[in-house]
Amino acid sequence: MFRSRSHARWALPLTLGLTALGLAVPAASATPPHHAPVRDDFNGDGYADLAIGAPNGTVGGQSRAGYVTVLYGGPHGLSAGHRTHLSRATAGIPGAPVKGQLFGLQLSKGDLDGDGYADLVVGSGSPSAGGVVVWGGPRGLSGGRAIPATDTQTGDFDGDGRFDLAVFRAGFAGGDDPSGTTATIWKGPLGRNGTPAARTPLDPDHLQYIDIRDGDTGDINGDGRTDLVLTGYCGDGNNCSTLYLSGPAGLTRVTDGHPGGDGAAAIGDLDGDGYDDLVTGFQDDNAVWVMYGSASGLRGKATWKRFTQDTPGVPGSRETTDKFGQAVAVGDITGDGIEDLAVGAPDENGEGVVDVLRGSRSGLTGTGAQAFGQNTRGVPGTAEQHDSFGYVVRLLDVNGNGHADLAATAPGEDGGNGAVWVLRGRPSGLVTDAAAVFGGKTVGAPYRKASFGFELK
Repeated sequence: MFRSRSHARWALPLTLGLTALGLAVPAASATPPHHAPVRDDFNGDGYADLAIGAPNGTVGGQSRAGYVTVLYGGPHGLSAGHRTHLSRATAGIPGAPVKGQLFGLQLSKGDLDGDGYADLVVGSGSPSAGGVVVWGGPRGLSGGRAIPATDTQTGDFDGDGRFDLAVFRAGFAGGDDPSGTTATIWKGPLGRNGTPAARTPLDPDHLQYIDIRDGDTGDINGDGRTDLVLTGYCGDGNNCSTLYLSGPAGLTRVTDGHPGGDGAAAIGDLDGDGYDDLVTGFQDDNAVWVMYGSASGLRGKATWKRFTQDTPGVPGSRETTDKFGQAVAVGDITGDGIEDLAVGAPDENGEGVVDVLRGSRSGLTGTGAQAFGQNTRGVPGTAEQHDSFGYVVRLLDVNGNGHADLAATAPGEDGGNGAVWVLRGRPSGLVTDAAAVFGGKTVGAPYRKASFGFELK
């Protein structure tokens, strides 16, 4: 079963700054004791890699053309020197930098061509320009193929053991009414010429009224097929999410039985029972809801749990402007085989914070929860107004020790340059003793007003 472990919010404060990008080829590294899932490993060395979107970056003199930086994992985690930069100016990437294209606005990854290396799919803010699949290999990411998508999700939607690609071509409505989305499932494997084994439309009657922006995948009913949750703009100033469960007939929309949410959504196993669970963020309510999976799909409403910063054990206090739930990610931080939950509250105190809640055999709990911000001892930097720390969160094991590490972004850092922090996972939870921070300047990319870290995958 292939599944993702993160979802990031998509509303973009658009601004930006400078230069064209080349390709830095990473060296191979030794295989770690815990192998990363293929979906997270672009160069096949066994370590999870992190893709960082900077959609407001200036490339080739074109403001807000956008780029992506990939930091490769290794035995000591991520490093600024072990990286690849990708943009429309990179050799092998189709197209050219265009002002306002926002390359890197949305990301997904998975082994789409079946060669054993994860591939990266880069979305944009331009329906006409679409997206690009960048191919993984032993030397990292290179080359690419244009696809007609603003954003995508990957997973084994038909249970045949191969990654499929959900392709979304969405508008970017600025008013009350969405422009709508055209959605298609591309059956894997995807050929290097960009041709899938087959194409199937996805729910056109419903998605024509939503501007899809992101989502997540997992197996809620444990049938070996990937289920899909989508988030986007549904009109009248409201965001929403939609759940699809897979079955022999394909993906079917769940028309009742789950709260839609206006923040992020993620799928993962928070009680260790073998069925993935659905997390939806309600940023306006400063809450997240957890709905547990079962063989028949989501369990009944009586089992759903609501968590806020007023939940016993969760640090902080629930306030109207925190946006707790704008970003969520699921991963096993403690290594106990049960996944944990990171929740971004990017407007906490005007600066931002990430709360981490533990999974357990009885489900998600506030007991033992942690909170991290730039004012936390050991976390680099200084918390400032409008940093938006926790705007996007991601949990993945970048050093191969069997514990998921936290990547958290602050796209407003340094006046909109943006940065990404990485905190290590341990049996006791997250620790700050090896905390690292990366910005566009640190990794040798265009950095002025780039919103580095607007998206993670």
